[in-house]
Amino acid sequence: LPARVCCCCSALRPRYKRLVDNIFPEDPKDGLVKADMEKLTFYAVSAPEKLDRIGSYLAERLSRDVVRHRSGYVLIAMEALDQLLMACHSQSIKPFVESFLHMVAKLLESGEPKLQVLGTNSFVKFANIEEDTPSYHRRYDFFVSRFSAMCHSCHSDPEIRTEIRIAGIRGIQGVVRKTVNDELRATIWEPQHMDKIVPSLLFNMQKIEEVDSRTGPPPSPSATDKEENPAVLAENCFRELLGRATFGNMNNAVRPVFAHLDHHKLWDPNEFAVHCFKIIMYSIQAQYSHHVIQEILGHLDARKKDSPRVRAGIIQVLLEAVAIAAKGSIGPTVLEVFNTLLKHLRLSVEFEANDLQGGSVGSASLNSSSKDNDEKIVQNAIIQTIGFFGSNLPDYQRSEIMMFIMGKVPVFGTSTHTLDISQLGDLGTRRIQIMLLRSLLMVTSGYKAKTIVTALPGSFLDPLLSPSLMEDYELRQLVLEVMHNLMDRHDNRAKLRGIRIIPDVADLKIKREKICRQDTSFMKKNGQQLYRHIYLGCKEEDNVQKNYELLYTSLALITIELANEEVVIDLIRLAIALQDSAIINEDNLPMFHRCGIMALVAAYLNFVSQMIAVPAFCQHVSKVIEIRTMEAPYFLPEHIFRDKCMLPKSLEKHDKNLYFLTNKIAESLGGSGYSVERLSVPYVPQVTDEDRLSRRKSIVDTVSIQVDILPNSIPSDDVSNTEEITFEALKKAIDTSGMEEQEKEKRRLVIEKFQKAPFEEIAAQCESKANLLHDRLAQILELTIRPPPSPSGTLTITSGHAQYQSVPVYEMKFPDLCVY
Repeated sequence: LPARVCCCCSALRPRYKRLVDNIFPEDPKDGLVKADMEKLTFYAVSAPEKLDRIGSYLAERLSRDVVRHRSGYVLIAMEALDQLLMACHSQSIKPFVESFLHMVAKLLESGEPKLQVLGTNSFVKFANIEEDTPSYHRRYDFFVSRFSAMCHSCHSDPEIRTEIRIAGIRGIQGVVRKTVNDELRATIWEPQHMDKIVPSLLFNMQKIEEVDSRTGPPPSPSATDKEENPAVLAENCFRELLGRATFGNMNNAVRPVFAHLDHHKLWDPNEFAVHCFKIIMYSIQAQYSHHVIQEILGHLDARKKDSPRVRAGIIQVLLEAVAIAAKGSIGPTVLEVFNTLLKHLRLSVEFEANDLQGGSVGSASLNSSSKDNDEKIVQNAIIQTIGFFGSNLPDYQRSEIMMFIMGKVPVFGTSTHTLDISQLGDLGTRRIQIMLLRSLLMVTSGYKAKTIVTALPGSFLDPLLSPSLMEDYELRQLVLEVMHNLMDRHDNRAKLRGIRIIPDVADLKIKREKICRQDTSFMKKNGQQLYRHIYLGCKEEDNVQKNYELLYTSLALITIELANEEVVIDLIRLAIALQDSAIINEDNLPMFHRCGIMALVAAYLNFVSQMIAVPAFCQHVSKVIEIRTMEAPYFLPEHIFRDKCMLPKSLEKHDKNLYFLTNKIAESLGGSGYSVERLSVPYVPQVTDEDRLSRRKSIVDTVSIQVDILPNSIPSDDVSNTEEITFEALKKAIDTSGMEEQEKEKRRLVIEKFQKAPFEEIAAQCESKANLLHDRLAQILELTIRPPPSPSGTLTITSGHAQYQSVPVYEMKFPDLCVY
């Protein structure tokens, strides 16, 4: 039929139809008749109630032309629709929009790429129009599905395929813009829509030719790239989608990303996954960052049985997300992040231990070795994530995380840790101990507390020092490094690296402040505990050079950060005790370890003598070092820790001038005003249950007890009551099996008694115990034990602020001692 009807028929047709017919020329190549189009537009604006009829008639003509493949008339119809849509803004435009969308849908359903692109362009123009009132019945389900399908076009012609994909991405962008500006915008965030939109965008983003690990936000694409490159256009649309996401629909936009990465196996290698989540973290609002982190943690839990490389890829993505989130709002997920990571650290160690136990020779052994290496990648990724996350937390949160991680570290013989190690075995438990301490080391890095009590509270110090007594040199190294992180508040550790004789400590430019009252109180309470662990750590048989270096650094940091005159005396006593233990060698240490201890003592006394700047003390230390350099270089760190150092056969025949002498040190310090009475009392560490719990051998078989007595208060005929020491008594004292059960039963009986017994009975019993304790204390302070003919030393007893000093003493040996 001709485009224009005859005059007699035309007069009988409605005016709007005649106006619509007139815009179509006889030859579609001539294009839209502009004069008639202006008349139609004026009519539509003047009579908006006719818009729905105009739209319906245009839709009818367009449908007929699409079926008959009259592409020219289709183009004219869409051009007319676009102009009417842009010109008319009224309440009556709603029905017209329905006709318009119906026509766009017809074009998108056609198999011709040209018509699909035409329909998409019209829809994009419509999406940019702001409507005055919301539409409560309009839905875009069809357009979401159709545009998503176009994004996956597989047309044989590359140019046409690219054109269709670009049209699909622009259509999705139009749907997003239209629905976000609509009152019913929540519909686009429904999972059934996001499951189509997000994978379509990611599918096109995979075509990016250059994907790198940029540390900052990915640069925004230029306008030219947006139009020509599907990957860049899809990335821009993805950013825009995430930027419009709110609290309630954030998860619906992120979850399809995981599904896409899983389906296409993009976690290993994970460059594209990292790139996607960088875009996500930089596009969303900062306060919603923790939602993304929660989703990554949840997905890590869901994929916990996957290959190590997949889990490592997810953890690396988490690291990138945490790195960006740490700069803004992390939210309430701090403990959840660490708890999940530590749980997966345990799982990785468990998988590694199982592979080692189940490994066999041949190809299976090679397979197991490969898996072990992959698990180490997972473990290192977890530790790196923990360290980075922890280092970006404020101090108050970081101290909580330190306690949290320390509570997970398993210690043999205790059940205080909260990590399940039942399936790990000894090898797996050691591995998880090392991993957790490495994590703790990362978290404590850069931590600066104003007082040492804040950095090392008792609830943290006690469990931290427990692994320092284990028979594993690597564990002891990690504990010492954690201690250094927390003690070194003035960044002096780097200046102390490496054990050596420092000619002039002043050249190091050590930074220090006056010891505050809180630090002094800390040393009074915990100093002996620190000394004990350093002393015992020096006497371990598996020590290597790094252990001695770290022990030396520990002594130096205590001197810098926490030492007053009293602490300096205690540290010198500790150093002399270490020297004596190396000479006497009650622990049967190899010669290298004995010389290593002597070198450590020399390096520390050289350091502390210059720090306190007492000339006579410095002179004595320098003289001993000078003699050692000439006669016994293996007693100095520069020589003993050198390869192929000649070791002596024994230390008993050496001249006393090679050793640091207590009387010389006391004389030099006493002349400078130091209270040196305690230097004459040898340092002996107190034996505790930690030695049993840490699976290390007994420190000493007997403890030397030195008791002060007053020479004039001992009657000659008084004989002290002493308990007979037999083999059975020693065996009973040493045997600790069943102690825990007895203690539990004892505590239960005490609690039950206080719950059920009458108040008068409890009060009377407490009073009698108080009187008994008072009498016992009086007996201790009024000792009446006869002195032996040859006293062996002295001891100072301190009670409150009073001191009972100097005295002949005798030596008794017991396997254990409880001092009340």
